[in-house]
Amino acid sequence: MADMGAFREAITAWAAGGPGDRARDLAARLPVRTAVLLEGPSDVAAVDALAASRGRNLAAEGVCVVSMGGAMNVGRYARLLGPPGLGLRLTGLCDAAERSYYARGLQRADAAEEFFVCAADLEDELIRALGVARVKELVREEGDLRALQTFLHQPAQKDRSSQQQLRRFLGTKKGRKIRYGHVLVAALDSDRIPAPLDGLLTSL
Repeated sequence: MADMGAFREAITAWAAGGPGDRARDLAARLPVRTAVLLEGPSDVAAVDALAASRGRNLAAEGVCVVSMGGAMNVGRYARLLGPPGLGLRLTGLCDAAERSYYARGLQRADAAEEFFVCAADLEDELIRALGVARVKELVREEGDLRALQTFLHQPAQKDRSSQQQLRRFLGTKKGRKIRYGHVLVAALDSDRIPAPLDGLLTSL
């Protein structure tokens, strides 16, 4: 039976230059209506975690959450999934520094859709929402305290703020950002959800 995971894989293959027949076929068979375009898998993890905490099954609602593998790919995904392609509604998150990529990509695809902008990136938003002390507690609970302490002794971290250090730390090991996408969102109180993330889920 076709599912949203298969559709996501077909989209990724299509965006990488493969044929689009399978994606079109699955789009016709699945109740897919919206594509959430995200820069990477850690953003997907955070969105999925927040949706689950609110008792929502995005796939069942016809929402496909897509990791594009970088902001510069937004134009390609918008053409394939938006008005020129499958005709899906598009939304998503982007970093402030990458906003211009999204604006140009959506304009070229004639997709005048709403995206939600993070000040630096989603990890930065989550760290600010939780506070440095709470994030360090979570790092300890996850068994990464020794790795964090070693990282903080690096000369390059000396002049960075605690928040900047934590943000950098999350990206120092493959898979860590994805894992903490779940961990940080799960630790948030309902009234502390970063505005871009809350706005995205509310819009779906």
